Amino acid sequence: MYEHTRAADGSHSPGRRVRGRTWAPRLRLAAVGMVATAVMTAGFTLPASAAGTEDTGRASTASGGQRATQAALDGVVQGGPPGAVALARQGRDVWAGRAGTADLATGRQPRADDRFRVGSITKTFVATVVLQLEAEGRLNLDDTVDHWLPGVVEGNGHDGTKITVRRLLNHTSGIYSYTDDADFKRKAFSTDFLQHRYDTWTPQQIVRLAMTHQPTFAPGTGWSYSDTNYVLAGMVIQKATSHSYAREIEQRILRPLHMDATTLPGTRAGVPGPSGRAYSKLTGELAGPAEPNSPVYDVTELNPSLTGAAGEMVSNAPDLNRFYQALLSGQLLDGRQLAKMTTTEPIEGMPTVSYGLGLMKIKLSCGIDVWGHNGGIQGSISQAMATTDGGHVLSLNFNGDWNVHEQRVVEAEFCGA
Repeated sequence: MYEHTRAADGSHSPGRRVRGRTWAPRLRLAAVGMVATAVMTAGFTLPASAAGTEDTGRASTASGGQRATQAALDGVVQGGPPGAVALARQGRDVWAGRAGTADLATGRQPRADDRFRVGSITKTFVATVVLQLEAEGRLNLDDTVDHWLPGVVEGNGHDGTKITVRRLLNHTSGIYSYTDDADFKRKAFSTDFLQHRYDTWTPQQIVRLAMTHQPTFAPGTGWSYSDTNYVLAGMVIQKATSHSYAREIEQRILRPLHMDATTLPGTRAGVPGPSGRAYSKLTGELAGPAEPNSPVYDVTELNPSLTGAAGEMVSNAPDLNRFYQALLSGQLLDGRQLAKMTTTEPIEGMPTVSYGLGLMKIKLSCGIDVWGHNGGIQGSISQAMATTDGGHVLSLNFNGDWNVHEQRVVEAEFCGA
């Protein structure tokens, strides 16, 4: 749901002023009872259930290039969330790493095939469907939002007649992000979440909330991450196809790629197994710093309609690797559509990060470009990144949403440091 960007060393950077507004580079959400536990870390081979999903890839323990990745994973968990899992694939070689614990109550260790909420990684799936629909002639990226959703984006300076579908996908629309609303943040990020975790949010309700605020900037004059953009994109998919965005993702991506661990739960509160638990300190912000002794809450169960097309998906690392490999190698989009997706917008003040259509590009410290997305939702911080051709891919998840520095793991995997 809530995308974020960090400096190359994984540290927090201050809010970026983006054409008139402060953009928080990291927005996150999210145990009951604080539990002190020793950190357990190891590189491990894929269990049979996960190895089967990785075709004929050869699993390996932490050695060679992955020693740095495992060390980075260990380091993040020692200073923050309870546990983590990472899965890398390069050619036929597959490596899995874990750190900490998946369940503070039982001490269960993370598994390579554990499912988790992926947050804003959902956006890449939504954008892929929109681009497929354009290739089929069913919509155009230059269609206005008002063409598909007349009268929906208006009020307080918002004007859907001046915003295109493309600007939704690359976050140049200027539409206010509903996740910045003070009342929403209180219900989602603070301990008030415990009373609101099962609330149902409709897309229309979310957009109406966003429309009570002024736009961040005029369309096309800046860049600012807005979850409202993707809630609207999901609504456009439904108008163009007469089916929900969830059904279109399932039919067009999940089934063809045999992504059997990936679901769009709608309003269902649980996470299907195998899975660990998800934890938060509910500090009022998502994935910010937290005091070591502050209470930890189990936030595993929640109604993901508060994210909708901006971040409701549940998946696991093998499925995410398969998706980004397929996407970047041209299996899901033709060359023309993939070129549109990878045409990026610069982000002011962040020269190593740019954003395409539901796809983020990061230039790492060693000069390698990686593509993918990150995501956060209550108790779950995830990232999936791949090289330009999809030949080397990494997906990871932390089951806590405070003091997370997952970019350190990405740097270690692709740069070896």
